Order: sequence, then structure tokens, then C-alpha cells
Amino acid sequence: MSETVTENTPYAIRAYTPERLRDALRKMYLIRKFEEGAEDSYMRGLIHGTMHLSIGQEASAVGSCMSLSDEDKITSTHRGHGHCVAKGADLSKMFAEFFGKETGYCKGRGGSMHIADPSKGNLGANGIVGGGLPIAVGAALSAKRLGTGAVTICFFGDGANNEGAFHEALNMAKVWNLPVVFVCENNKYGMSTSIERSTAVKNISERAAAYSMPGVTVDGNDFSAVSEAVDAAVARARDGQGPSLIENLTYRWRGHSKSDRNRYRTKEEIADWQSRDPIAAMAKLLIEHKIATPDEVAAIEDDAARTIKDAIEFAAAAPDPQLDQVTRDVYTQEAPA
Repeated sequence: MSETVTENTPYAIRAYTPERLRDALRKMYLIRKFEEGAEDSYMRGLIHGTMHLSIGQEASAVGSCMSLSDEDKITSTHRGHGHCVAKGADLSKMFAEFFGKETGYCKGRGGSMHIADPSKGNLGANGIVGGGLPIAVGAALSAKRLGTGAVTICFFGDGANNEGAFHEALNMAKVWNLPVVFVCENNKYGMSTSIERSTAVKNISERAAAYSMPGVTVDGNDFSAVSEAVDAAVARARDGQGPSLIENLTYRWRGHSKSDRNRYRTKEEIADWQSRDPIAAMAKLLIEHKIATPDEVAAIEDDAARTIKDAIEFAAAAPDPQLDQVTRDVYTQEAPA
């Protein structure tokens, strides 16, 4: 980077090394290529069940995880592939889980909505709307009690902000002053219901005031804006100043799930958001600030595509779980007599 850095230089350029910025772009491409590969595999009958894609939301996932280490924790959602990749997951294990294979993160038993990677601090995606909120509070309480210095980021969608667990989690996090950052990925729709029809406040971040914590709304498609807001909240949590609420305004290009026929959105609305592609914006940022050349950006994208191709081939060739092991690693609590 040859240009002079000033206070007007975007936060990401000031905060991170060129290597980290190029790696962030690579992760964004990996998320996009992963989900495109998953969608293609689904259409070819290689993946069963359903999936919830976050194509168009890559800046939110990667930008939010920039200041986290493997010791820091995240909780995720049913739309959680991007969070998993941003936290450093093995793409081959992710696809093996998608394919229901023995070599998947959860031995093929979790599928798209329940991938977890404790070695990287990923406590798992969750098929229950708002299900990760109380888990994040528990993880943050554990970190505070044990004095580990770890911070938890809790990802959730706009639909979850109207669940009781949201209000209970934020209240408890503030009462106990826990090191947790609540990151709402507001993509405008909870399934097919718009945020305008379901939520009384204009910005979900306004709800932070009810729990005496900072709340901020940012452009969730702007990597620099996301990372600046979340980095500050993580630093605040790590310093013992308690929880924060960040609202990333973003948009999913695909339907709610593979069964969504998209009748509640117009083609014009989708096209407008696609013109705000967070990956294209990130690539432009790096090129303009001489962090990467156009050829280097193209090479990063090509490398991501090869990585995904190799991961799909690994998953397709991986062994299926054995029927006699169907109950292994599946737990239940025995009812009291």
C-alpha cells in the first residue's frame, strides 16, 4: 500500500494489514462459491432436505469476525454457512456434512442448519429462530466466570428480534455485564414477512436502549462499516464494558429457503440489492487503495472456486454413515421415574 493513510481513509484500510484484507476478500468469495456450489449440488440431487443461503450477505459474516480468535465464540443461525466460513471452517468437512457423510463436522447428522466447529469457537448453527441467543449468553457467562477474556458474537436475523429469547438474552447479558456482541443481520424479511410489517421500531438497534447497552445500525454490505462497528463492540466487551447490539442492514439474493417461490419480493427490489454486491464493493475498495490489483482479485476468486470444487469432490467420495452406528453421538436425557 503506497498511499498516505489519513483519518478519512476507510476504517478497514487503517485497521488491517494488506494480507488480512486480501484474506477477508478470499473468505467472502469462499462463502459465495460455497453456497453456489451447495445450490448446484442440491439441484443435482446430491443434497437432501433444504438449505438457507446467505448469498449477498458475505460482508456481514466476514466483517463481524475480523477481531475474533479461535478462543472467541460465535453462535449462528439456520442461515449460517457464511459465519462458519468466516470463523475458519474446513470447507471439505462442511460439504461432507451437507452430503450427510461420516467425515462431516457432525458425522452427517446435522446437515446444513447444524454445523458446529468447537475447535474454531463456532458453537453451532441453529434451526430454531433465536435459538442461538441464550446459548451466546451462556458462553459469555462462562468466559466471564472463568476469566478467559473470550468474547462471544451472537448472529441472528431480523425475524428473531421479535422472539422472547431476544429480549431475555439482551436483558440478562446487561444485568450480568457479559462479554457478548449481538449482531442482527437484517435482510428485510423473516421468511416472507417484511420487517416493516413485523417490527415496531424503524431500526432494530434502537431496542438496545431498553437494555442500557450501545446499539448501532450500519450498512451490512460495507465490509469496512461492519468491521468498524463490530470491532469496537468486541473491544468494549473484552474490556469488561458489557454487551452491544449491532444491526447489519443487508439482503439475501435467494429465497428464504429452497422451497421459497419469492412471490413477496419484486424483481426490481432484488436487482437493486444485487447492484450493491458486497464482494464487488470489497474488491473495489482493495483495488482503489492499492491493496490488490484486478489480476490479484481475479486470482483470489479463482482460488476460491478451486477450493470449493475440491471440497465437493471430497464430500462426494466420502463414506456414508453406517446404519449400525445410527444412534452414536445422539443424546437424550432420561425422564425421571
